[in-house]
Amino acid sequence: MSPLLEVRELSVRHGGLVALDRVDLEVESGHIVGLIGPNGAGKTTFIDTLTGYTAPVGGQIRFDGVDITGARPHRRSQAGLVRTFQPLELFDDLSVRDNLLVAAHTPTVWSTITDALWPKSHDTTDTHRVLELLDLLPLADRLPVELSNGERHMVALGRALVSSPRLLLLDEPVAGLDPSETAGLADRLRRLPEAGTTVLVVDHDMSLIMGVCDVVHVLDFGRLIASGAPDAVRADPEVIAAYLGDQGR
Repeated sequence: MSPLLEVRELSVRHGGLVALDRVDLEVESGHIVGLIGPNGAGKTTFIDTLTGYTAPVGGQIRFDGVDITGARPHRRSQAGLVRTFQPLELFDDLSVRDNLLVAAHTPTVWSTITDALWPKSHDTTDTHRVLELLDLLPLADRLPVELSNGERHMVALGRALVSSPRLLLLDEPVAGLDPSETAGLADRLRRLPEAGTTVLVVDHDMSLIMGVCDVVHVLDFGRLIASGAPDAVRADPEVIAAYLGDQGR
């Protein structure tokens, strides 16, 4: 069976700067995969390129066996390739449930017209499923401004999940969280593959990456320098020199 995501010889340049240098990477369905590296290594550029916000100068991206290298961002999202952004961008005047409901139903021009003329209720099955999956049901009727930082991050994760993505790309999902909040989010991430969502997570938090990922990839100056199980990557001399330092010993 082919990997869910296949990246071959992916290269990106920003002017004269090589942001990604012929990166090869695979993500198997049902796995949680980590992508780490020092600041400026090309991690966010990699996610931007996978999701169509940055154009590569070379290489190929295949998702579920289909070449999506030149596809527009919304086409990739419709195919089940969904990302989060570091700003949470919650609607603070809507309840947690309604934040997820809005994300679950992307309006078209026609649906906007028909909803205005003939208002109707929307199916909330996916919203309820995600609220339950992330233990957010007790908070469903509260506003985001009433929640803790960790709970707000969980709502942002829920907004990304209500469209039932096949592959979810998380860009620093625990940024700004304390250790207990990070542990809580890590617990929810472990549930996602069984629920049908494969995960690629970019983060600087080693406890998260080494604790939840099946495979870890390491970027340095746009090059992929290591790939493998967390323990093997942690002990890799090139990784230690480039990024982990004393954390890897």
